[in-house]
Amino acid sequence: MFLNMKKEDLPNKIPVFPLSNFIIFPKTTVPLNIFEPRYIDMINDSMKSNKLIGMIQPKTSNIKQIKPELHEVGCLGKITSFRETEDGRFLIEVKGLIRFRKITELSTENKYRVLEVNFKDFYQDLENKKENLKFSDLELIFKDLKSLFEKRGFIINWKALEKQSLDETINALAMASPFSLEEKQVLLEAKDLDNRKEKISQILSTYTFDNFDNTTIQ
Repeated sequence: MFLNMKKEDLPNKIPVFPLSNFIIFPKTTVPLNIFEPRYIDMINDSMKSNKLIGMIQPKTSNIKQIKPELHEVGCLGKITSFRETEDGRFLIEVKGLIRFRKITELSTENKYRVLEVNFKDFYQDLENKKENLKFSDLELIFKDLKSLFEKRGFIINWKALEKQSLDETINALAMASPFSLEEKQVLLEAKDLDNRKEKISQILSTYTFDNFDNTTIQ
């Protein structure tokens, strides 16, 4: 179920979780395993307030960088499920609400990073309108993606996907796809579902199956 949020309720500053090669789209849900102390702090603070966190990709996948430069666009999510394990980890689920554009990074006493953000370019993410697309429009994309997923050893329940709405399906495939950090960012920044479908098709057309033999899935 989509979590309703009004424009006027959107925060202008949010804690962010920078994850390389990982994106979340509006109206999709992802599980996260939180174990780093700074992000344990972030989730604790978020659970005490509005349960909102931002997911955003760093521009580099170099894990040695303490504060890598971040992309301009990320997605605001709400924590919808929370469980603490015996060894102190947090197992959470985050539901994507609306994309945001980074304005500046704020200086705080927190160990985690906090951004000032703007949502005005993405208010359409809050709407529940149905996109004018049919599964028949996507058959070739699904066929090509299915081949690539299976070559990498991924098993996807395609019949179950077809029971979802088109935006949930396309966004779920974009999130799970074995594309690069930069390619996933292009998909996140695509204006709407139709544009995202075209971007997936364009990205697929640049690959051969051999390319994926040298692609690391993260």
